[in-house]
Amino acid sequence: MPYENQNKPFPDMIRLPYGEDHIEFSASGTRVVGIYTPNHPAPAEDPARLIRDALDHPIESPPLTDIAAGKRNALILIDDITRETPAHILLPPLIDDLESGGIKASNITVLIALGTHRPMSNDEIIAKVGRGVLERVEVLQHDHRTATLRNLGETPNQTPVEVNQQLFEFDLVLGTGAVVPHHIAGFSAGAKIVQPGVSGAATTAATHMFSARAKTPLLGQIETPVRKEMELIADRCGMTHILNVTLNPDGQLVNARFGAMRQTFRKAVTDARKIYGVPTAHNLDVVVASSHPCDIEFWQAHKSLYPSALMVRPGGSIIVVTPCPEGVTVTHRELLKYAAEPAEAILHRYETNQLDDRVAASLAVAWARVREQAHVILVSDGITNAEALALGFERSPTVEEALSKIAATSAGQLDIGVLTHAPDTLPLLD
Repeated sequence: MPYENQNKPFPDMIRLPYGEDHIEFSASGTRVVGIYTPNHPAPAEDPARLIRDALDHPIESPPLTDIAAGKRNALILIDDITRETPAHILLPPLIDDLESGGIKASNITVLIALGTHRPMSNDEIIAKVGRGVLERVEVLQHDHRTATLRNLGETPNQTPVEVNQQLFEFDLVLGTGAVVPHHIAGFSAGAKIVQPGVSGAATTAATHMFSARAKTPLLGQIETPVRKEMELIADRCGMTHILNVTLNPDGQLVNARFGAMRQTFRKAVTDARKIYGVPTAHNLDVVVASSHPCDIEFWQAHKSLYPSALMVRPGGSIIVVTPCPEGVTVTHRELLKYAAEPAEAILHRYETNQLDDRVAASLAVAWARVREQAHVILVSDGITNAEALALGFERSPTVEEALSKIAATSAGQLDIGVLTHAPDTLPLLD
């Protein structure tokens, strides 16, 4: 929860998560309006039981054992290490029910939906799914650069649809994921495990651009143009059922929902809003935002920008505190050549096919739109000064130094807000 009110003194040193560690900074000389963090419900006492209950009480659907009956094989889609979804807890009961429904373990495959992220190492796969799962079923990764893609034509909105061919080699496709606020899709999970999870880059670029072109932020919305495209693509791929969960800020399971894709996702969003929806101030001079838990690279940490943009005043500043041990991005380095350009200039280059990596272009447009509203400063050990400038941002060694520089150009005392888990916070504005 946020600190209760402005009559309570805030601590002299403010502590933020920073990767596996924490950093502290002094906000002396500013007026701290609020320190905001997601709500922290108690975790499920028995996570395995929670998943079992979800499977035993499907939403708008027969039980998974009945769904599996008569099917020869099954594919389960999971997300990668950039998400906290505990696949090692979700997968065993799913596999159990598929086997109970008559599908042999040898005919069950788990596909890691990388989207356009880098492949995971063997150790990362073990940590994600657990050794027990690896001993029972085959675990593969979707690599959009090498995967065989099936061309499904276009959606009515002219989104080109290219999806991993493997989805069409299975009688049953199940999706999993954790529901959190998301600036492109409104919320993560649901059909998002298919698009962008196991799709081609052209499809992902097109859906991302729906968000980049939007006049109002899609963060925290359910019925969006992006969600409509994602669900239509999932329909075409035969993914009718999902197991979606919600987590508390410590990454612990709180709720689980299984059933028909659309209805189950929307029920899980109701759960997620209770955790991540936080009343916040707005029109602030500065928002200091920790990127936790999306810390691995700026390609993930950028999710800190969008809740901050909802809270900062036009012309204010956003300070993103992020370790980024893998730098700006492992798989989309080309964007450093143009990301500092104005949003409309990047969009023009995208629309005239001047940019090869169209997924990167879509995010560069989104970053530029934030940058055109507020000055962005990165406090990061993983991003150099030159890389920050290439993104159109500034870099500061500490939060204190960034605040001091902003204060030097301010006519009065700075009003600041602090987000402890910015990517997982949905500001509910006054």
